[in-house]
Amino acid sequence: MMNLIDLHCDTISRLMTAGGSHNLADNDLSIDLGGMQKAGTFVQFFACFVHAVSYEDAGLTDGSTGRHMPAQISPKAWDRAYQAVLEMAGRIDSEQNDRIRTAHSYGEIRKNQEQGMISAVKTAEEGGILNGRLERLEELYDAGIRLITLTWNYPNCLGFPNSRTGDIMESGLTEFGFQAVERMNELGMIVDVSHLSDGGFWDCIKASCVPVCASHSNARALCPHPRNLTDEMLKALGEKGGVAGLNFYPAFLCENGVAVVDDIARHAVHMIKTGGEDVAAVGTDFDGFDNEPHEGWISHVSEMELVWEAMRKRGITPRQLDKVMSLNALRVIREAMK
Repeated sequence: MMNLIDLHCDTISRLMTAGGSHNLADNDLSIDLGGMQKAGTFVQFFACFVHAVSYEDAGLTDGSTGRHMPAQISPKAWDRAYQAVLEMAGRIDSEQNDRIRTAHSYGEIRKNQEQGMISAVKTAEEGGILNGRLERLEELYDAGIRLITLTWNYPNCLGFPNSRTGDIMESGLTEFGFQAVERMNELGMIVDVSHLSDGGFWDCIKASCVPVCASHSNARALCPHPRNLTDEMLKALGEKGGVAGLNFYPAFLCENGVAVVDDIARHAVHMIKTGGEDVAAVGTDFDGFDNEPHEGWISHVSEMELVWEAMRKRGITPRQLDKVMSLNALRVIREAMK
């Protein structure tokens, strides 16, 4: 049965970095075609992720770990990162076969599902690649990109990232950021607020005329990491008709960073109680972090039944589980992705 939508994984970026003959059908990562089929995946959002600092000719080396925030990334680096995203988008197209096909709309997703095909939806994780050029949204749309994560871990032309520094966390969208959100709404590209500052989140809630999503974010009340969403954010997201994809990265699930599957279920229950049963979805972040197998944990998409069983044990009803698995995300796709 095809019943899973995953709003975020970094598998394509990892495959591009690894090179060689590895592909979606044959790799040693957390997501592959066989695993998705076993999990019942019918839509997988593939992030074209770029770490813009790596495209600098020199300097900013402290930012290469992602732990530091450079004051500025050069326009040349953003342009190189933009080209890399286009290359990744092309790589997703090249992975199509008799089991997986790219999809650009709700209608195409449904058609693929009827034919027993997994739909691959392309996303861009780092809105800084626009580099202040609104026309790039049309170019990305033409390349099949249907969701953009507005920031990663650096300030960019759209706004500011999550941060433990108060003034950065409170900063909102730039003027260009507001223009981009409006244009994304017009084109049918989902606005993704994961990684965004709190100020930017609230600006997106106000500015977007369609539901937004936090593709891979958890509940800050349960794990006080700035990447997670506060209860107020979860409520606002639910009222907007948006969703938050449960992130499997242990550092966003529990403070000690040693997570078990029940921690995912714990966050799901909190999201449902706080934002309503229409707000929780799945955004595994698989292949975006080192995922070492250990007892009580999930290290591969083929093991998703462990997550569903943990949610059942936590009291999540069959109706709510269906919504978490796919129905909530599918609603946002139908409303926001043209």
